[in-house]
Amino acid sequence: MAEIVGLREAVAALVRDGDTVAMEGFTHLIPHAAGHEIIRQGRRDLTLVRMTPDLVYDQLIGMGCARRLVFAWGGNPGVGSLHRFRDAVEHGWPRSLELVEHSHAGLANAYVAGASGLPFAVLDGYHGSDLPVHNPDIRPLTCPFTGRRLAAVRAIRPDVAIVHAQRADRRGNVHLWGIVGVQKEAVLAAARSIVTVEEIVDELDAPPNACILPHWTVTAVCPVPGGAHPSYAQGYYDRDNGFYLAWDGISRDRERFRAWMERCVLGTEDHAGYLRAAGITLPPERTS
Repeated sequence: MAEIVGLREAVAALVRDGDTVAMEGFTHLIPHAAGHEIIRQGRRDLTLVRMTPDLVYDQLIGMGCARRLVFAWGGNPGVGSLHRFRDAVEHGWPRSLELVEHSHAGLANAYVAGASGLPFAVLDGYHGSDLPVHNPDIRPLTCPFTGRRLAAVRAIRPDVAIVHAQRADRRGNVHLWGIVGVQKEAVLAAARSIVTVEEIVDELDAPPNACILPHWTVTAVCPVPGGAHPSYAQGYYDRDNGFYLAWDGISRDRERFRAWMERCVLGTEDHAGYLRAAGITLPPERTS
């Protein structure tokens, strides 16, 4: 049953050292504020899971929070590499990073299996790929009905799933719209979950099928306006393309990266403080 709490309290109670943490959102509604709070609280030895690790995972990796990354694609979308990710893999700074790589379809199906309470998922994929050679969580499987060669992928069941959404009501029912990824599947697969939202409202006034996370599927709901920045929240603010470009330069150099994180994340109390320190101004009201 969802509880409405502050983000600091939610992370303190629900994210523990050594946890497997999935933070999902596909170019839209990426839970950056929650990632920053994990960094502030100094969590370590995390297994991070994400279909498309981008800036927030670059920051978590660069601050030494991650031991292992389970992913399908990683990069600064539209710009290039994740330099803190590369530094960890290539040079072990600030610590070495174990990689577990999937295809998009394989990882999405692994979430679905976890959400369904199944030990693995079956898909028609990985043909001609070397990923099964390097990832023991992918195994060949023969269909018992047709004899067709398929792939089995071990289910993913995070300790904690974290997503961002536009709004929730006071019971914790979550209303999320626009481009979605595997947010629902990640939350349903996880033992615990945190949903940050742009606002808490008295009534969602939404079609029933728009509430993809009813209150009984969520552990904590946290009001965090602007919590997806620099990604976007449809109906609230646009993607900050300039930030993605700027991050390429900030993250290339270890000292510049650390200085930015000290000033904008570790040196701030919360997400509102981060926005002020980073010089970010978001629209005061919904845009649609």
